[in-house]
Formats: sequence, structure tokens, C-alpha cells
Amino acid sequence: MPHHTPLIGTIVAGLVVAFILGAIAHRLKLSPLVGYLLAGIMVGPFTPGFVADANLANELAEIGVILLMFGVGLHFSLRDLLSVRMIAVPGAVGQIAVATLLGMALAWTQGWSIMGGLVFGLALSVASTVVLLRALQGANLVETRRGRIAVGWLIVEDLAMVLALVLLPALAGVMNNAEAGAGMEALLAPLLGTMLKVMGFVALMLIVGRRVIPWALHWVVHTGSRELFRLAVLAIALGVAFGAAVAFDVSFALGAFFAGMILGETPLSRRATEETLPLRDAFAVLFFVSVGMLFNPAVLVQQPLLLFATVAIIIVGKSIAAFFIVRAFGHPTDTALTISASLAQIGEFSFILASLGTGLGVLPAEGRDLILAGAIVSILLNPIIFSLVVRDRKEEEAEENEEAATEKPRMGHVILVGYGRVGKLIAMRLAERNIHFVVIEGDMERADEAEEAGLSVIRGSALEDRHLIAAGIGKARRLLIAVPEGFEAGAIHQHAYHLNPAIQVIARAHSDAEAVHLEGLGVPYVVMGERELASRMLVLCGAG
Repeated sequence: MPHHTPLIGTIVAGLVVAFILGAIAHRLKLSPLVGYLLAGIMVGPFTPGFVADANLANELAEIGVILLMFGVGLHFSLRDLLSVRMIAVPGAVGQIAVATLLGMALAWTQGWSIMGGLVFGLALSVASTVVLLRALQGANLVETRRGRIAVGWLIVEDLAMVLALVLLPALAGVMNNAEAGAGMEALLAPLLGTMLKVMGFVALMLIVGRRVIPWALHWVVHTGSRELFRLAVLAIALGVAFGAAVAFDVSFALGAFFAGMILGETPLSRRATEETLPLRDAFAVLFFVSVGMLFNPAVLVQQPLLLFATVAIIIVGKSIAAFFIVRAFGHPTDTALTISASLAQIGEFSFILASLGTGLGVLPAEGRDLILAGAIVSILLNPIIFSLVVRDRKEEEAEENEEAATEKPRMGHVILVGYGRVGKLIAMRLAERNIHFVVIEGDMERADEAEEAGLSVIRGSALEDRHLIAAGIGKARRLLIAVPEGFEAGAIHQHAYHLNPAIQVIARAHSDAEAVHLEGLGVPYVVMGERELASRMLVLCGAG
């Protein structure tokens, strides 16, 4: 067997080049998605050098789509959507309609078909989940009212796109029959057939799937095998998606979404997310690489005005529509600006729609290239746009932290980073002993909980010097790092040591590798759960 095969070459080239360009993008404070798309362009047929196998890349991308949609289903929260339904549902539907009509108008000027214009407009109407959440998290807005509206808005967009993925093949069949002069019965038959199949699949999942999937996972959990659990989750995601396509002739995307949504309702959803994340990320990267391979960079030179119009629809058109919709529902200007900036980009669903449109023969290659180029440009510009819009929120956060910093004179106090399960226990013990301490917490819900408990809280990440300074790092006696990620704790230690070399740092580690990493960075005290459990059990049995 030869060592170099098209499959191995495609996977290796895709992942290696994506890693290099993704790392560069991250270094430049851009979304890694830009790097992954550029990696696809580099290994694609339109640039010199190594060319990956496009057919194999597309098949790998299908797995990426399944796992991406499974992840969307896992994170789908009906509760979050219902809490902001009065603005998220009509707002998202209205904004999708405006952006789609603008896209169809641009397509009409180029002489594309109605279906081509519809696919093009829909692709420009939906924002990237990855980019939106990254922007909200970077500004500490996820747990705020406007952050919840933006996430709810995105959920509605995702649901609309799932429906579009199901109906587009049937609509394409209707349009083909119409062009062939078929009667009304022939026109409606594909659409009605698709709707019946979808209803049958949904009914099966809600009646049978909601019982069988949780039961199967609980049985696997009781075996005690982590490997079997991970395999079970992947088997459910891929098996349901494939079964939906074979038995009900519906898309992989819909099957994977429902599998994730049903699993997301179980108590095991968090563990399922953690166990499958590495594989989901790997295939998601291959999906973005495969999308980049389809892009012809010549469109940047050949169609600059069309590209400008496409980017204008993404960044200006749908953002203005979102702004006025939010204001019309009585929400303040900062909320409208935040949501507008969040949506001023396109991503995953746009690529899936573009691939489906070209596969059905309704979207010309030129339209696909414009969608991909528009995505790259909008993702590049989105952090700049968002930083300008959320400046007020950062100033507000700074004012809150300044007020917290002046509550009590600080000298020889303790700084506690993280108010999760471990952080809460530490805070309780420190409070019982009347030790003055300050909590640094980036999660807004946990920060609110700490404040409700009467604690002094600095809102933000301890990786930022301004938050450590607000907590009084220069005069603090000890720094307790209770975050669950040991490598993040090492970075926090380095920031703290730079600001106060005399501070005593105690950090938490989850594994031997993390403990070695922290000790190598000079953290004087590293606490690992397994070691402490072993020591305590030895003491209790008289062997300590």
C-alpha cells in the first residue's frame, strides 16, 4: 500500500495548512475561520502548488456538516429563545426577509434565476454562530440582555436555515417542473412529498427518539467506559443523520440537528459536548477548508463592484434592517447597535447553502464565489465594527470595576480567580474566616451570583491586566486561581507575576501534564484533585 493516498494527502494538507493559517489569524486577533478558508484556497485548484482531492474534501465536508449541525442542536435552548421570543422571532424573520430580497435584487441584475437569487439572498442573511459568539464573549456580553437577544436571534436564523436546507431541493424540483410546463399536480407533488417525509421524520424522533436515545446513553454511562460513551454519541449523531437521509430522504443537516436537540435535553448533554468536541472541531476545520477550495480568487479582480455590493448587503443592508427592527420594538440604541454589529457577517450556514445551491444547479459558480468572498471580508471586518459599537459597554464595565476597586482599602488581601464550583467553596471558607478577598469572574451570571452573595467582584478575564489591577494585584498577598483549565491558569500566573513578583500564587490543575506545566512556569503551589483525594484517603485509612 502506498504511503501517500489522496485521502491521507487531503486530510494532512487540509489540517496542517489550516493550523498554520489559523494560528496566524489568531495571532492577528482575527477569527480562525479566516485562516481555515484561506487554507482551502491554498490547497485548492485555483492556486499553484499542491492541490487536494476536491471530491474527497467534499465527502469529508459532509461529515463536518453533520457534526456542526449536531453541535447546533446540542446548544439549542428553547428556554433562551422563549425568554426573548417577542423580539428575536419577528426580528430575525424580518431581517432575513430584507437581506434575502436585497440579495435577490442583486442576483436579478446579473440575470440569475429566481431560485439562484433566493439561495444567494438566504446565504447573505444568516450570521456565523462561531463569529457571533466569539464577539459577544470577547466583550462579556453573552449573559447580558442584549447578548441573549442576539443569541436568540441567531437561533431563529439557524432554525430558518435548517428549514431552507430541507425545502430547497423540493423547491428546485418545482421550478424545474414549472419551466418544463408541468401541471399544478406535478408542481406541488415534490414539495408536498418533502413536507410529508419531514413530518414523518420529526414525529419518529419526537415519539421514539426522545425515549431511545436517552435510554441508550444512560445504559452506556452505567458501563463506566468513557470510550464507549464517546463512540455512542458519535454513532447517534452520524447514524441519525444517515438514517434520516436514507429512510426519509431528508438532509443530513436536519437529522443531525434533531439528534443534537434531543440529546441536548438530557442531563448528559454537557458531557456529550465535551467528549465529541475534538472530533467536531477537526471535521469542522476540514469543512471550512473544503469550502475555501471552491473559491476562485479571480472574482476579486473580475467582479469588484459585485463583491462590494455583496459585502454592503452583509454589513450595511441587514445591519440597518436589524437596527430599525430592534428600535421599533422599543429597545435602547446600545442593544440595537450590538445586535446589528453581531449580525454584520456570514459563515457556516452560508457555505452550506452555497454548496447546496451549486449542487442543485440553481446557483452559478459566480454566486458561490461572491458568497465566499463576502464571508471572508465580513469576518475580517466584524471585530473592528464590533469593537467600535461595544466601546460603551467596556467603559461601563470599567466603571463597575472601578467602583468595586474602591469599596475597601486593599492591602495584603486575597484575589480569587473563578467563581465556579471550586471557587464558591473557597469563597465560603475565606468569608467564614473573615479574610478580605476579591473575586475576578468573566461569566456574567456567576459574577451576579457572587455579588448577590455580598462579595467584592471584578467583572472580566484575569488574563487582562486591567482587571488584575482593578482587583489590587499590586498590594495583594495571595492569588488563588480556581479556573478549571490549568493552561489558562499558567497564563494568568504570568500576568500576575509581571504586575507583582512577590505575590504568592496557588493554582488548580486537572492532570499531571497541567501540573508539570504550571510548575515549569514557576507557580509555587499547584493543587491537583486526584493527588488531594489520594492523600486524604490515605490519612483516613491511617496510612498517611
